[in-house]
Amino acid sequence: MKTVVLLFHPNFEASRINKAFEQAIADDVNVRHMYELYPNNQVDVMTEQTTLTEADRIVLQFPMYWYNSPSLLKEWQDKVLTYGWAYGSTGKALHGKELLLAVSTGAPNYTHEAGMYTATELLRPFQAMAEFCGMTYLTPFVVKGTLTMSDEDVAKHAKEYAEYLKQESIPALGKFD
Repeated sequence: MKTVVLLFHPNFEASRINKAFEQAIADDVNVRHMYELYPNNQVDVMTEQTTLTEADRIVLQFPMYWYNSPSLLKEWQDKVLTYGWAYGSTGKALHGKELLLAVSTGAPNYTHEAGMYTATELLRPFQAMAEFCGMTYLTPFVVKGTLTMSDEDVAKHAKEYAEYLKQESIPALGKFD
């Protein structure tokens, strides 16, 4: 299975968890630093579509900001996932591919729970995107509370992430899961 990780982090150098994630998986998968590739938000659509076409599993790795993804990820979606290519009557390029989200939050667990929204609920637009494009939406890998996490816990989660990505069969998330 060919996996590509599209890493959307606008301040990667300051991120302990995303650096640890990358170090844990770099030998096994192609990691593309999207903010380095497109510092002016000028996404190369053909390159991105070719990258997606060649992959079996597409991983969108990003920190959650204000209950959402970084802005370049939205720009990437708008530019790359075009009618006639990713969706529509002739848009079948992504059909059958897997989509996995690897998401980190700086805030502790209580920010996304205890009467608020779960991470799964906040990530529903990506699930809808995957379904619309004919992809299988895999159960996201979510790590919360990274700002206060010990170095040992960062390393533990990075190892778990690497093991998660290596699985041949990651469970898909159902519409109402």
